[in-house]
Amino acid sequence: MIRVGISGWRYAPWRGVFYPEGLAQRRELEYCGRHFPTVEINGSFYSLQRPEYYEQWYRETPAGFVFAVKGSRYITHLLRLANIEKPLANFFASGVLALEEKLGPFLWQLPERFRFDPERLDAFFRLLPRTTGQALALARRRDTRMTGRARLAIGTDRPLRHAIEIRHPSFVNDDFVSLLRKSRVGLVVADTAGKWPKLFDVTAPFVYVRLHGDKEIYASGYTTRSLDAWARRIRAWDRAGRDVYVYFDNDMKVKAPFDALSLMRKLGLEWHPAGPPLALRRAGGRVPRAKFAHGPRVNGGNRPRGDLTRRADR
Repeated sequence: MIRVGISGWRYAPWRGVFYPEGLAQRRELEYCGRHFPTVEINGSFYSLQRPEYYEQWYRETPAGFVFAVKGSRYITHLLRLANIEKPLANFFASGVLALEEKLGPFLWQLPERFRFDPERLDAFFRLLPRTTGQALALARRRDTRMTGRARLAIGTDRPLRHAIEIRHPSFVNDDFVSLLRKSRVGLVVADTAGKWPKLFDVTAPFVYVRLHGDKEIYASGYTTRSLDAWARRIRAWDRAGRDVYVYFDNDMKVKAPFDALSLMRKLGLEWHPAGPPLALRRAGGRVPRAKFAHGPRVNGGNRPRGDLTRRADR
């Protein structure tokens, strides 16, 4: 299984470039769901989302769609994986389990100055739930501030996957890779235009790829040659029996959605959702398809960033 998508979806500069003129902001996720089989949720990194948000995102996407969910920066960046039992319970109680069968891998991104600490990482990996049933049991240990804003129910007990993204050179060692394999946690293959380490070790039954930019982080697009190289790697992982999730995060100049569509074509992937999402059926409307036959219109890369909220840690 290979899934290619984008990291986040609500960006002002995308409107009128990837999103058609006049498309309501509330329908942007529905529009993405017609073009990509997966999207990475980033708002969960900045703050605890609410159950009704996850329920809405579930309704707005078609059958077979999958969300990757970025773990809370309160856990990874502020607490730095120490004394996190209650915050981790709050995170899983916040409604993420409402994604049900559309819940894909969790992404845990470590801060740039976080050095390899095997004991702390091992303790963190042991706390991570490996099924939705375990996640529910953990969520029940939430603290009182979650009263009235928790979702404590699952439909079916399903396996969960976790991947970790590192940004410090101390992680470039065999002990780290061995710890990941022992814990069955995926190592994020992160292309950051040379800013942070790029490792290709496969440590779990899946591979998680984040493409932040080829030459300039978060901004530059990927050339045909670069996409060909990534397609070869992805095919190799696929032949080795690994599921592959790929997310483009080079959103500043509206490169991400078009690069994702180009990579899908190179891989021969087609996404044909089984009917419109539930929310769209209820609205009785249509979401237009993207027009990319002549390439993206980026206005020379000078479009204002508008209400784009993500900054350094992405």
